[in-house]
Amino acid sequence: LIEEGNDPLRIICERAHAKGMLIYPTLLVQQSSGERGEDTRTSEFRLQNKHLEIGAGGDLDPGLPGINGLDFKHEEVRDERFALIEETLNNYPVDGFELQLNYHPYYFHPKEMEAGIRVMTDWVRRVYEAVKRSGAERELAIRIPASIEGCLSVGLDPQEWIRQGIVDVIIGQTFSGPELVDPMADFKPLVEAAKESDCRIHAAIQSHLDSDRLSEAPIEMMRAIACNYWEQGIDGLYLSHWFSNWPYKASFYEKLRELPHPDVMAPRDKIYHIPTTTRGYPNPELEPGLTMQLPVDLEVGKPAKLDLTISDDLPRWGRVGRVHEVLLRFRVTSATELDRLSFKLNGRELPGTLLRTINRMYLMRSPRYRVMGYWFIYKLDSDHRPRSGHNSVEVTLNE
Repeated sequence: LIEEGNDPLRIICERAHAKGMLIYPTLLVQQSSGERGEDTRTSEFRLQNKHLEIGAGGDLDPGLPGINGLDFKHEEVRDERFALIEETLNNYPVDGFELQLNYHPYYFHPKEMEAGIRVMTDWVRRVYEAVKRSGAERELAIRIPASIEGCLSVGLDPQEWIRQGIVDVIIGQTFSGPELVDPMADFKPLVEAAKESDCRIHAAIQSHLDSDRLSEAPIEMMRAIACNYWEQGIDGLYLSHWFSNWPYKASFYEKLRELPHPDVMAPRDKIYHIPTTTRGYPNPELEPGLTMQLPVDLEVGKPAKLDLTISDDLPRWGRVGRVHEVLLRFRVTSATELDRLSFKLNGRELPGTLLRTINRMYLMRSPRYRVMGYWFIYKLDSDHRPRSGHNSVEVTLNE
């Protein structure tokens, strides 16, 4: 394309504007360096400047996350990244720019983090000023880990960016590496930090499930995730990694039509779930400052407690006859018919009269991959239903 005189980014800008859409190019700010001929996302600058990497001093554990990333304490690193941004702002009809800071989100030596926070804030200000200098209506969007504490631990201070007014949109994200859906993600601290400011908070929403039955999350799951996010007071959704749905079919566009409208999704079927490990991601990479609730190893007599958030107002929809059934489903892998388990919702033990069990101790086949064990499925009556907002779920292996 380029050899024929075509400019890919310009083509995208022109196409977007022809369709009435805004275009914000994205820069992957951090990029681990591979080897020449192997890593298609590396550059001459990265290959020729390995002495500028976080682990260049040889004083860090080789397995430490981010050790092969650029150390932003070096001025030449910050200048090289900024030059790419400035070139784009000056040469293309963009409407803003996005810094993707949640891709390999490590920017400084662990012992130099406090000084690094100030360095990164100064660099963000430099980028923001360049964006506004190139066009007063242009915006700077920054994607970061959803946890403020996690951001600070890697040299990012979104609260200070908001306070200084040097960012227009902050996008919080979880499970960026495995690109998995996360209905339980918490964006409230970011929303609270942006109150009384002009900064908008968007929540990154992925679509990949990677369960034993489904690759992409069905619309019922997407509704649950989106409604949980909207309920937290966010300003918008950021659709991340949805290109994996290609080729786009009718079900894809059905999801897109509903996601912006929590009032449309409110009375419709939803599936909430707590993320766990998958075959594709046996150890999913999480953003700094975040942990996974599942899987949990059950020990006899020791309750496993989990947090489950839902946005549905079940009493409201029950009063108008819109609630068909409410199911609470647990899968306990490696369980057999000899095990004795009990389950609680919000401190109340669920009665066996509501329970159905499904024996999956062994499967010959499964739609994607096999997971053995037992399903425990409670069809909840009106006296044993979850409440809107936070719920506690408890599982105990009694014998």
